[in-house]
Amino acid sequence: MMPLSLMIAWSHLSVRKRQTLASVLGVAMGVGFFISVSGMMKGFQDFFRTQIIESNAHIVMNDEVRYPALQPAEQIYAGDAVQVKRAFPQEPVRGILGAANILDSLHQQGISAAPVLRGQVLLRRSGRDAAVSMLGIDPDIEGTVTSLPEDLIAGSLTSLNSVPDGVIIGSLLADKLGANLGDSLIAATPASIITNLKIVGIFRTGLNQLDEGQAYIHLIKQQAIQNRPRVINEIRIRLPDVSRSIPVAADLEARWGYKSAPWEETNSRVLAVFQIQNLIIYATVSAILIVAGFGIFNIISTVVLEKARDIAILRSIGLNSQNIASIFVIEGTVVGFLGSLMGWVIGYALSWGLEQIPAPGASNPNQTLIVDSSFERYLLAGGLALVAAVLAGWLPARKAARLNPLVIVRGAT
Repeated sequence: MMPLSLMIAWSHLSVRKRQTLASVLGVAMGVGFFISVSGMMKGFQDFFRTQIIESNAHIVMNDEVRYPALQPAEQIYAGDAVQVKRAFPQEPVRGILGAANILDSLHQQGISAAPVLRGQVLLRRSGRDAAVSMLGIDPDIEGTVTSLPEDLIAGSLTSLNSVPDGVIIGSLLADKLGANLGDSLIAATPASIITNLKIVGIFRTGLNQLDEGQAYIHLIKQQAIQNRPRVINEIRIRLPDVSRSIPVAADLEARWGYKSAPWEETNSRVLAVFQIQNLIIYATVSAILIVAGFGIFNIISTVVLEKARDIAILRSIGLNSQNIASIFVIEGTVVGFLGSLMGWVIGYALSWGLEQIPAPGASNPNQTLIVDSSFERYLLAGGLALVAAVLAGWLPARKAARLNPLVIVRGAT
């Protein structure tokens, strides 16, 4: 048998069908837009993170130090009032010293690592110039730390072994230079060395910074044209568990002294933009639920005013103030619950529709918008809708519970 409070609440809602339906639809639209819009933004962010993580190493150790070394006077008089001026420290030898030992240590721990010599190179073809970051790599192990082999749309990574002057460039850089697979480029380095390179591969990651500003040649060739024999200035590392990149990077930096940057630090600006984006999206979509809550508040407030005499009668037959308040809280809860269920259906339909839309500017022509449809998102939207609905019902319920039945009856007579 239906409880008395629920029966009365349902009768109030069923009598005002249009207003109830409008409130339910308001909650449903808020939940549906919350699910679809936030899911679309989460899907885009996850896709972008995956592109960053897969296209780059999880940790990059380079030949820099995070903090400059203290001067001898600062070390001797640590903690004292000492100021050092006009000190010119000896310029260190660039390159990672003991790189072979570091690589061996990482490999023994089951961590993939590959040596790199990075340097600036000016590429020229048919009067077109492009300054790029040239990476000298070991083709045999580069695929263990980046997705370069999978990103190639022409040529192969192993061609760097068979073609001594081979180079692999990004698709946007190839378009900029008007070059194709097999074409020759003129390369000039800061070491005043000019050489010819042959394109043996073209890659596309979907990240403009890489596709236009980065190129790969064999490590030995890079050391030759940069005039830095047997030198590397980066070690790129890929972890079995990417979520441990920050603590592992800190341990490596503490042990070896060289700056080790996890992917979160390297892309901190992008991640900061994502946080601001999430804040704006959630605030905007949540405003729809707040507006829907005002609709519920208006309906229940009107019911309280219209049913004042009925409330007095209920109080006179034994219902206390808590019983009266529960009637109107139940009304708000019922509207929020029905709106959440309907909103889930709307959110699923909108998410499905968004997933059919081609992604603008995607490197893959078949790529569509990615929408995160995790069940947690549905629970969050439904939970927020229920909270807004319960609050919207609780405020007028307090007023109804405080009504004095004697004053109401006297006023009616």
